[in-house]
Amino acid sequence: MGKILAICISEKKGTQKKPIESARLVEEWGIEGDAHVGKWHRQVSMLSFEKIEAFREKGADVDFGAFGENLVVEGFDLSKVPVGTKFQIGEAILELTQIGKECHSHCAIYKVMGDCIMPREGVFTRVLKGGEIKAGDEITMLPLEKDRPFTAAIITLSDKGAAGEREDKSGPLIQEMLMKEGYDVIETLLLPDGEQPLKHQLMRLADQRQVNVIFTTGGTGFAERDVTPEATQAVCDRMAMGIADAIRQYSLSITGRAMLSRAVSGIRKKTLIVNLPGSPKAVKESLEYVLPHLGHGLGILRGTDGECGNS
Repeated sequence: MGKILAICISEKKGTQKKPIESARLVEEWGIEGDAHVGKWHRQVSMLSFEKIEAFREKGADVDFGAFGENLVVEGFDLSKVPVGTKFQIGEAILELTQIGKECHSHCAIYKVMGDCIMPREGVFTRVLKGGEIKAGDEITMLPLEKDRPFTAAIITLSDKGAAGEREDKSGPLIQEMLMKEGYDVIETLLLPDGEQPLKHQLMRLADQRQVNVIFTTGGTGFAERDVTPEATQAVCDRMAMGIADAIRQYSLSITGRAMLSRAVSGIRKKTLIVNLPGSPKAVKESLEYVLPHLGHGLGILRGTDGECGNS
């Protein structure tokens, strides 16, 4: 059990927040009166008091709210808590949705100290249940539900799609099929072909959002800009080629052109990444074949299922 040492808000984004004595958490919105409210996954930010203290010991003169955090929490190393964890403060419940953040421009603290802890130590939550909170309240970390839905993200790679010249039909199809199987699709992206933007998004989704599985569609052929496999391999810690090989083998029973697929599959930390074909027909065929078998592997990655030999 921890304690809320400070509640901080600001009227504008990108500014330091100021402490207030109490606040109202609004369901699926955020802290009433704060600039970061909205229908998104980063409604309320939190930072560990112990991390602030360690930064102060380096000579930094920082007040609560200086890093842009909404809640200063004592008793938890928040950056080590898994995404999906829920926190209770009185009647209110928050769900952790992201670890760390991208820093697009250096803040005043960084310019003085050459460092800022929020991008790596700050965490973000959304409000599942609203309620009144005040400084000094206890905060409880609730156990993760073993049978919680798997989370998924979908990335479509298409130059014409990203330029608005072609409708993306494969991404929405993947989302529809995943939702029917009970997956929680938390992000869908449409990117132009290219290695660097895809690598960046794969790393963000795996590291910060800790998505259970990422499906890409497109960019796996022989064209010069088809570099989805290269981007995937570059970010993976381990490959899981059985999935990509199974899709290819099954697809070969439908069309000989399946041998031209360069798709790969692999693992970054606890996130599985699977390259799918670009056409809606091939996407449907591939997912229908592999989806029934993925759940056990995803459960092993997140620690809720045992190894095959022990089940």
